[in-house]
Order: sequence, then C-alpha cells, then structure tokens
Amino acid sequence: MKYYSLNDTQENKTYTSFEDAVVKGIAPDRGLYFPESITPLDEAFINSIENYSNEEIAFEVIQQFVGDEIPISVLKEIINDTLCFDFPTVKVEENVYALELFHGPTMAFKDVGARFMARCLGYFNRDKKDEKVTVLVATSGDTGGAVASGFLGVKGVEVVILYPSGKVSDIQEKQLTTLGQNITALEVDGVFDDCQEMVKTAFLDSNLTEENLTSANSINVARWLPQMFYFFFAYKQLKAQNKELVFSVPSGNFGNICAGMMAYKLGLPVKHFVASTNINDTVPQYMSTQKYSPKPSKQTISNAMDVGNPSNFIRIQNLFNNNFEALNKLFSSYSYTDEETKKTMESIYKTSGYIADPHGAVGYLGLKKYQENNKDTVGVFLETAHPVKFLDVVEGTLEVSVAIPEQIKAVIDKKKESHFIKTYDDLKDFLKSR
Repeated sequence: MKYYSLNDTQENKTYTSFEDAVVKGIAPDRGLYFPESITPLDEAFINSIENYSNEEIAFEVIQQFVGDEIPISVLKEIINDTLCFDFPTVKVEENVYALELFHGPTMAFKDVGARFMARCLGYFNRDKKDEKVTVLVATSGDTGGAVASGFLGVKGVEVVILYPSGKVSDIQEKQLTTLGQNITALEVDGVFDDCQEMVKTAFLDSNLTEENLTSANSINVARWLPQMFYFFFAYKQLKAQNKELVFSVPSGNFGNICAGMMAYKLGLPVKHFVASTNINDTVPQYMSTQKYSPKPSKQTISNAMDVGNPSNFIRIQNLFNNNFEALNKLFSSYSYTDEETKKTMESIYKTSGYIADPHGAVGYLGLKKYQENNKDTVGVFLETAHPVKFLDVVEGTLEVSVAIPEQIKAVIDKKKESHFIKTYDDLKDFLKSR
C-alpha cells in the first residue's frame, strides 16, 4: 500500500510506503498521510463475520493497508499482541448499546492504536542497532497514557509526551508521568492545541532532523487505522438484531470516527455516524454553516475532547472527495455543555444503573438526538475510557463510589515526574539536549 500527503494537490502525487508513513508520522509538507486506495472487503466475509475471531477480523481489515511490508505471520503476531482484551457491547436500554473500549492496559480506547503502532515500529527498527527513533506525541488525556504503556521498553524508541498543565485528570497524568524507562513527560503551559502545534512544528524543523522524530498521535497511520477494528467488532456482536446500525462517537481530534468511516468504506453496513462533541464545536458548526473555523480549545469535564482544531477532519472530508452533500448523508455532529453531560450521566445511571464517563455521556446524547427521527435503528455510543479515569466528576455527579481497577492501582501512588515547558523553543532545547 502506498500513501500520499493530503497537502499534495498535484495530479502526479508523491507516494511513500507504509513503513515510511509510520516512521515519519507526518509528511514533509506538513500534510497527513492517506492510503492511495481503499478496497472493499469481500461481501461474503461481512455476511459471515460472526464466524470469525476478533483477531481474524482485524487481519482482514488491516492487511491491505500494511501490504507486504510486514510478513503475514508477523502481522498476525502484532494483532494478537494488540488485541489481548475484550470489546463488549453492553445494553443500556432498548436499541441503545455502549461499546466499551476501556478494558485494555490504560483503560482507554487508544490502547489498540498505541499497541499496534509500537509493535509495527519495533518491527521496522529490528535491524537498526544504534539508531533511535523519538516518538513525539501530544495528548489531551488518554493518548499519553496509552502511548506510554504501548511503547514502554520498546527497543530503539524514546517517547516524549506533551500534555497541557492542569487540563488532564489526576489518573491520566499519573499514567503518563510515572513509568520512567524510555518515557518522558513534558508539562506544557497551555492547552492541547498548543501541544499539538509544537509537535507538528518539530517534525518540520530542519534543525531537528537528526532526532529521527515520529508521532504517535492519530495523525500517524499506524495509530489511526487500527481503530477500524472496534466498529467491526460491534457489528459482529449486534448483527443478529437485523436493524440498521448507528454509531455515535465522542470526538475530539476525530481520528476514531474517521476510522469508523473508513470501516464503512470497506463495506461495513452502517446507516449513520454521529460525531458528538463538547463545547469545542468546530465540526458541529461546520456541519451547520459549511464554514470551517478552528478556534482555541476550551476546558471541559470531557477533557479528551478539548480540541479546537481537529487534525483528522481533513481525512473525513477526503473520504468524501470534499463533497459536503455526500458527507452530510452519512455524518452528523452535535455539541453539548458540561451541564447537559452531567444530567445525562445521572439519567443513564438512574434508569439503567450504567455508569457512563463524561465522554460516553456526550456520545449517548448525540445518539439519542439522531434516534429521535430514526427510531428503528440499533444505536451504539462509544465508551472510550473507564469512569475511574474521571473519578471526581463521576463520583461527584452520581454520588457513587467507583472501584479502582488493578490497572489504575499500579500507578496511582507513584511519584509524578515531568519537565515544565512554555514555548516551542523549550521543546526544541529539550530534544537537542538529549
């Protein structure tokens, strides 16, 4: 499979390999990499998906995007190592299910992409004895912990994580600042968009070429594409209901929902996608006005979605050839306030006993809005992180006590270690000093 930059508008585009796209993270022209083609899966496979294991499904889904750059046997090992936990759909009410993506090591949906990318990068670095790659990543919450866990101890890889000071939960911060070894956390005086801009700038800084930088944000194809798996797993579990399927995805940087729409392009039967956001409503506003106007992000209780300029939306537009009408038929986007989110958490718990985290509650709200006029559908909202990661909000809102899972107990009492930076020059100095 070949990849090209979405900033490359030439008729004769410049293409690169899967390995190059993974190692570079972002194209030299600052564009996101995108696959040259998308070939739908065999219809017979989709129709009999319940007969396949999750690992077999994932292999069929990802193989064309990797091509022959990783041997089949190795790719299957990578997939098996990546998918070492469950992805259950849990019935919350009639025709509404939560797809729980928090059963991995860091209890967030990003575990899959981080683990897959770490293993791909490890394979590509297998023969490079003295050469190191620095994974530079910005996080608004869960990405940092997932990347730290996924890359911990990976030979030849150093990880530098930028996160906005005071704008991630205590548990999220512990997950990315306590592991040590090859993981370093940089605490940034700013918001997530500032962290993300620093990362993008570093990739294109000619004075940092010797640092061998790559990204583990969802801008990286190896982090982004494996997220397609979730949607196939949910379809497998709900296929027997014989109803049209709707996904509502809590959305910040829009990589997860973009992966779902890639799954649709591969032939997954989905009626509609809903991108549910908090008050960082750049995309909902675009869907209303057809004007894309990024803005500074605002802090909310669903902090992983505090993104004012979502990187992956350009990939979604590209999937539909920048045709708004075609996109609008399959895609809606709605935004919600913290007050609405808390009320919904209370309502879900009161009627079903289900404890939703703030992000899942936003996803539920978007799903219910769509189902108002599409009642005969099966709706799935994504629970992207365990409620324990937002303990103060969940316990304060629901007046319940959330049990601390073993994954969290392992880091919660460890000492935080981070380096405080304010500017891009601070980041640059840090990278060069290493």
